[in-house]
Amino acid sequence: MAEKGIVKTDKFEMEYFKFGSGDKCLVMVPGLSIQSVTGNSSAVEGACKIYANDFTVYVFDRRMSIPEDYSIYDMADDTAAAIKKLGLKDVNLFGASQGGMISLVIAIRYPELVKKLVLASTSSHIQNGQSAVIDKWIRLAEEKNRRELYQEYGREIYPSDIYEKFKDFFTEAAATVTDEELEKFVILAKAIRNFDVSKELKKLDCPVFVMGVFEDSVLDSDATMEIAENLDYRDDFALYLYKGYGHAAFDTAPDYKKRVYEFLMKE
Repeated sequence: MAEKGIVKTDKFEMEYFKFGSGDKCLVMVPGLSIQSVTGNSSAVEGACKIYANDFTVYVFDRRMSIPEDYSIYDMADDTAAAIKKLGLKDVNLFGASQGGMISLVIAIRYPELVKKLVLASTSSHIQNGQSAVIDKWIRLAEEKNRRELYQEYGREIYPSDIYEKFKDFFTEAAATVTDEELEKFVILAKAIRNFDVSKELKKLDCPVFVMGVFEDSVLDSDATMEIAENLDYRDDFALYLYKGYGHAAFDTAPDYKKRVYEFLMKE
């Protein structure tokens, strides 16, 4: 069973959970979510059991109390501080969506922490027109329209067949969302608008695996390709694009975690 904890520093507190018993370290930074990922620790552990024998896996949430102007760069600094506080070294870093943005900044600013980097359905910056879906989520959260927010979130990140299967679950989950969670979601979502490390990608000095989806309706597959175009000259760079699995292919593609595992285990 996943072990939950709280990292405490002079500046913040951050929830995390860990599982697995391997000698290698895997840190996972999840994407933007309406409610904390720590509430689904058992589901994450079950979905990621492929890592459990070779890795000890740490999954970090965002800090528990966030300021109004909290940026992706702040999130990265805080997550790096949490990694250091726990004494983690030679970290294999996996970041999905907004978590990929955070992971990019960590790998650029704190290269001594990161052994390998996996970027899932993410972007190095938000171009014109790429924030339309996120802007819609922000509006619904500001209106406190919990049900429609959860429905739109599910509709955009999952393929239509998976969305239809879980549509009732999204309605049930929406009823549990607090005003505080909506306010936090708005701050975190707005941070994506001004994010840009596109000119710093060549500072990455660890092996990088970029995974995207052709039909990514949240961030657009062009965002994945832009990262690839900046790194594909390197022998330690790998790219894989899915078709038909939606933005959250990291949850829906059956071979996704196996591909990540093989990249991380490769010497």
